[in-house]
Amino acid sequence: MGAVDFSLHGGAETDADWAKLPRRTTPSNGVQLTRQAPQDPRDFLWLLTEEPHRSRRMEILKKHPEVTKLMGHEPLTKWVVLLVVSIQLAAAYLLHDTHPLSWKFLLTAYAIGGTANQNLFLAIHEITHNLAFKGLKANKALAIFANLPIGIPYCALFKPYHIEHHKNLGEDGIDTDLPSRVELLCLNNVLGKVFFCIFQILFYALRPGFIHAQKPTEWLVYNALTQVLFDYALFSTCGLNAVIYLIASSFFAGSLHPCAAHFIAEHFLWDGTDQETYSYYGPLNILAYNVGYHNEHHDFPSVPWTRLPKLRALAPEFYDVLPAHPSWPMVTVNFILDRDIGIYSRAKRNGRGAPKSTPAAPSAAPGCAKSVVDPTAHTLQDVTNKELDADGFMRGKQ
Repeated sequence: MGAVDFSLHGGAETDADWAKLPRRTTPSNGVQLTRQAPQDPRDFLWLLTEEPHRSRRMEILKKHPEVTKLMGHEPLTKWVVLLVVSIQLAAAYLLHDTHPLSWKFLLTAYAIGGTANQNLFLAIHEITHNLAFKGLKANKALAIFANLPIGIPYCALFKPYHIEHHKNLGEDGIDTDLPSRVELLCLNNVLGKVFFCIFQILFYALRPGFIHAQKPTEWLVYNALTQVLFDYALFSTCGLNAVIYLIASSFFAGSLHPCAAHFIAEHFLWDGTDQETYSYYGPLNILAYNVGYHNEHHDFPSVPWTRLPKLRALAPEFYDVLPAHPSWPMVTVNFILDRDIGIYSRAKRNGRGAPKSTPAAPSAAPGCAKSVVDPTAHTLQDVTNKELDADGFMRGKQ
């Protein structure tokens, strides 16, 4: 037996010592789990099995077929978007004569603007799944509208990358949510993690273009043109400070902001396990379209934000046993300070991986090959006829 590399054990001298350290994630059912030995920080965790959501989705569908009644668009979304866009435009107008480096400007941009623009990021995420309207064009138009206070055209490019994130979770070279090897090599220490947390919005914005480029679409042109015209109109009527306020709000939204912790909370590996997705059920979900219900969202991406708590309540035997984050702000703190988590703490796979065999999992249902989403089906009969694809989407054009 080779010598143990205790530099990988965060200060523990035996496995028993490691098990005594407090876990960062705990299941909702109150079961006490022990912390496991940490991952080798020299590389990502490479898995041969497929991501966990397909098998769990099929199990839930078999045990709770009524889950399909939760699927479909949420009319409330458009009104929330209208409210938050109005708040940001009002704040930009009120601050147009305030110096960008003044405490009033910076505090407003962080506390109000950062929270509002993070909400709009997640509104676009919700709309990307066609969950604001039944029609595609209406969803895409609302996404462009929600994009306006962000200051930079973003929503049209986000959609194809995010759909790939769902359909190819953890696949190296496809899932652009995964850190690159350059990030692993350069940011694998405390200062590197601080830098990553401060500028993570830039990593998520720029990384996809270096991993693989998407083909331009007409909606990308509409998104860019609308944003440029809006920014010019805002600059012409309210001045440069108003535009700076919106850009600063977007930066703070993806920086050291309590709500921005969801970027790290969702898919980084914690407590020495290979669990790829984590949920958070705390109060900040009210500001973030319930994106904390992330296992639920990946299992059923056609369930809108207002019904994700119902999904969890419908299948507690699947979700309450999964470790979850008790706090978003502490996710950022622990990510920076814990020696046993870093940029390397992500699961990767080459290709989709082998199916996971679980005793409770049913055999694959006919027609569960890759297909496209139709967000309008609401009943089990609809799913039987139209088919729910292996990635949890309803058939229809993306």
